[in-house]
Amino acid sequence: MKIGLISDTHGYLDPRVHDIFAGVSHILHGGDIGYDEIIFELQSIAPVTAVLGNNDAGLTYRETEVVTLAEKKFLAHHILVPRAPHSVIREAIDRETPDVVVFGHSHQPHNEVIGRTLYVNPGYAGKPRFRLERSVALLHIEDDGLRMEFRKLS
Repeated sequence: MKIGLISDTHGYLDPRVHDIFAGVSHILHGGDIGYDEIIFELQSIAPVTAVLGNNDAGLTYRETEVVTLAEKKFLAHHILVPRAPHSVIREAIDRETPDVVVFGHSHQPHNEVIGRTLYVNPGYAGKPRFRLERSVALLHIEDDGLRMEFRKLS
C-alpha cells in the first residue's frame, strides 16, 4: 500500500501533487490546510484524513486523528516535537501506540524512528516562501516494513 503525506498547504495545492500521489490508497494531511477546497481536491485522488493546524481557524477538522491503514495505525497531529511532545499529545501517543505519527508545522521534512514508532513530517507543500524547500512524502507499506520517499515540489 502507498500513502500520500502532505502538510502545510496553506490554501495552495501544487498541481504536481496529483501526479506524485497517483495510485496512493489514502492521503494524510498534517494540518495548516488553508481551505476546505484543498481537501476536496485531494479527495479526487484518494480518501483523506486531515487534522487542524494552527492557521486553520474556521475549519471543522479535529486536532488529532487516528486511522488504521494496511494494519498499521497512524496518528496525525499538526504541532509536535518528536522527542519532546506536549503532554496531551504524549498521552494520545501512549494510549494509541501508533506505528506512524504524521505531523507538520515546522515546514521541515522529518523521518525518525523513536522506539517502535515512525515520526514523519512530509515538509511544507504550500506556495514558495521563506526560501524553504517544498515537499510531500510517500509512505510505502511493504511486506518487510515501512519505506519513506520524500518528493520535492521545486
